[in-house]
Amino acid sequence: MVKFSYYGHACFLLDDGKYKVLADPFLTGNPAASIKAEDVECDYILVTHAHGDHIGDAAAIAARTGAEVVGIPEVLGLCEGTSGNFKGHGMNIGGSLTLPFGKVRMVFAQHSSGVPGGIACGYVIYIGGLVIYFAGDTALFSDMELIGKKDNIDFALLPIGDNYTMGLEDAAMATKLLGTRHVIPIHYDTWPVIQQDVKHFKEITESLSRASVHIVKPGEDLELELCDAKA
Repeated sequence: MVKFSYYGHACFLLDDGKYKVLADPFLTGNPAASIKAEDVECDYILVTHAHGDHIGDAAAIAARTGAEVVGIPEVLGLCEGTSGNFKGHGMNIGGSLTLPFGKVRMVFAQHSSGVPGGIACGYVIYIGGLVIYFAGDTALFSDMELIGKKDNIDFALLPIGDNYTMGLEDAAMATKLLGTRHVIPIHYDTWPVIQQDVKHFKEITESLSRASVHIVKPGEDLELELCDAKA
């Protein structure tokens, strides 16, 4: 079992009881943040791209905790040199990395990167016997079907805010392409421009796909298990 803790916007923590994996730690300046950057403990940090609402406090948290930061090399370059305690592991699209908790595979995201020469990405995370797809900021794209075929996804963390990423309908279609059993919507309601009716997303997604949608509010936790997926 893996505990999912949602810290707001696109930031969350996965805890398998031994290792803690933090993603896109935008906390300082985040009006939806449920925790302060100085209070987060983690072993690894996954960064999808260099926009401020995603790379956020990665360097500061890594310096304080000693966590290793995983990301595109150009993105990691923004963190290097900020502290002598920084540890980074550069990857690129299609690559996999074995870590003590399991494995991560870096996958394509259709989005701008926030740094010259860089690209945006998502991650397929193998942890605690589960396969979790973190899409990052992305538009809907047809190769999501290939991601779902290669990795038998248990939980998909999908942006639904529209304007900068997929909106409700495209995220529902992404769920169907991925073939995932469960979906947790993220990256919405942080600011008015990405405000969405998350209950409507749940309705249309569960009508279009086999997935169960779990609405988790900032500051809430969810035990990730596979007991209640739709038949």
